[in-house]
Amino acid sequence: MKDKSRSARQSVPKQAAGTYEGLTNQISELYSKLSPRNQEIARYVTQNPNTIAMESAVSIAKLCGAHPSSLVRFAQIFGFDGFKDLQALFRTRLATAAPGFNERVAALETELRQHEGGGDYGILKDLVISDIASLHTLLDSVRDQDLGCAAEILLNARTIYIAGQLRSEPVARFVRYLLTMIGCRTILLDETGGLATERARLMEPGDALFAVSFRYYAKEVVNISEIAYQNGVPVIALTDSSLSPLAKSSKVIFEIPEGEYIFSRSLAAPMCLTLSLVTALAGRLQPNHSKPAISVVTETNPDTASQ
Repeated sequence: MKDKSRSARQSVPKQAAGTYEGLTNQISELYSKLSPRNQEIARYVTQNPNTIAMESAVSIAKLCGAHPSSLVRFAQIFGFDGFKDLQALFRTRLATAAPGFNERVAALETELRQHEGGGDYGILKDLVISDIASLHTLLDSVRDQDLGCAAEILLNARTIYIAGQLRSEPVARFVRYLLTMIGCRTILLDETGGLATERARLMEPGDALFAVSFRYYAKEVVNISEIAYQNGVPVIALTDSSLSPLAKSSKVIFEIPEGEYIFSRSLAAPMCLTLSLVTALAGRLQPNHSKPAISVVTETNPDTASQ
């Protein structure tokens, strides 16, 4: 059987990507052709770009469960002489896209060390600090044009379908709540009755799908996204990586890297992004949406809101 990584190498341009964006696009395109080990490295590399920029190859190898030589071979698949050449793209991205990140990480690590062994309150402190880092990453990664495009898709949709299961279900239900509050017609494709996939087949052009799924991805949500794509329905995806199975079906994708798969992963960043997107939609739904009163979008008369 032909080795998958060799097959991938043959299909990659001989010249290595010159930008971080170019490299991540190549990784996304070739991900399915990589060996399982290289897929693990690809997921870690794309979901933890700041770590790749700052840490040594030995440290990165430990974090993604690989040998340092595996990182070298991974880089060579994409046309680099070695891992340091690949890493240089991540360092350039960090210097230009996230100024001050090193200081932010150092401050967070200091906080974490201060609260080690702090009992139940220490757990709360650790989670809050982790959420702060996640929200900062969200600000660094989300583009204004993507928020605007997603808001316009929702604005023009006849019916907004929502899919999110397992850990993502609270986000899906929160989206339905918010959209219902501002008068949008929504259908939550939940697991009730085992008919979510069948109900998804009712989607038509003119509708929209908001899909939420993180690793490990809910198969039914992936299937629903593929059905939407096949039916000509635009998909807004909230997921963890451009390597997510939702990516290929999506018109707009919001990536929230999650790092380790641990029990205490928070939904703070997905909830914040969801709220900002629906608030942007609410502003567009107001008569004078050039100057929307976002803070009182559910009030019938902003002038009397405080009475």
